[in-house]
Amino acid sequence: MTNLPPTVSMADKVALLDSLCAKARILPVITIAREQDVLPLADALAAGGLTALEVTLRSQFGLKAIQILREQRPELVTGAGTVLDPQMLAAAEAAGSQFIVTPGITRELLQASVASPIPLLPGISNASGIMEGYALGYRRFKLFPAEVSGGVAAIKALGGPFGEVKFCPTGGVGPANIKSYMALKNVMCVGGSWMLDPQWIKDGDWARIQECTAQALALLD
Repeated sequence: MTNLPPTVSMADKVALLDSLCAKARILPVITIAREQDVLPLADALAAGGLTALEVTLRSQFGLKAIQILREQRPELVTGAGTVLDPQMLAAAEAAGSQFIVTPGITRELLQASVASPIPLLPGISNASGIMEGYALGYRRFKLFPAEVSGGVAAIKALGGPFGEVKFCPTGGVGPANIKSYMALKNVMCVGGSWMLDPQWIKDGDWARIQECTAQALALLD
C-alpha cells in the first residue's frame, strides 16, 4: 500500500482494503499516551504477528506516531483512526497514513476522501450509514460499535440487502467472539484493542503484549 498513484479509483481502494484486511485479520486499535512507547509497542505487535496498525488520533501523539512508524518501520502498514473531519483527514495523509478509519460518517468527510488516493474505511452503525457511503462508491465499512449495533446478527442481516459490502467490526470484539465474527462471509477482518492493555503499555510489558497478540491470531487458525 505504498507509492500510490496520484489518482486511485474507488474500486482500487476497495481492493487495497481487501488486501490489507486479508493479511491483517485483526487490526489493532492503538492510542499512544507517550511518544516513547511508539516503536516498542509496534515491535511487540509485529513480533506477535500484527503488521497493520491503526493509530488513533485520540491523543496528541497520534500524528507523530504515524510519522515515526512510516519513517522507522516502513515494513509495517500504518493507518490513522478516529478521523472526524476533512481537516483531520488531510493531517493524517500528510503524516503518511496508508489507510484511514473513521468512527462514523459525514457527507463532507466521505466526499473529501473520494478524491484522496488513501483508502477510507468509514464507520457505520446501521443500514442508512451504509447507503450514504454506498452512493459515493464505498463498499467496505467499519461496523462500530459492533456489539452495541447488533454484532454478528446485524452483520448477517445486512448481508442480504448489501451483497457487495464487507465489514470490519470493531467495538466489543475480543477472544470470546472473534471466531463468530470471522466466520461470516461479509467480515474481512476485525478491529480491537484487547491485546493493548493500558497498564501493560505503561509498564513496558512488551513481552505480554506480544504473547497476547500471538494468542489472538492463534484463535483464527
